Amino acid sequence: MNETLQIIVRGTVQGVYFRQSAKEQALALGIKGTVKNSADGSVNIVASGDHSHLQRLIDWCCKGPRQASVTDVHVEKIPFVQFEDFTIIKEKS
Repeated sequence: MNETLQIIVRGTVQGVYFRQSAKEQALALGIKGTVKNSADGSVNIVASGDHSHLQRLIDWCCKGPRQASVTDVHVEKIPFVQFEDFTIIKEKS
């Protein structure tokens, strides 16, 4: 059964290829959604997919890419969102 989660990752997670690595992990797991940097220094992921695949993404978020230092991962189930793909949302200049 598909569901949607909002995952907020805190720590040293910006400037370490976290968004790109999260996208690669999500696509490998068949998860669709978005990832973006937040103004407070965290990374915000909204992901839709199978519960077991989402759990694997959460497990990955707890470590992140090699350069990251994750201190907290907050997960919240939100109403289901149908995404076409998994995309990185970049800040507007």
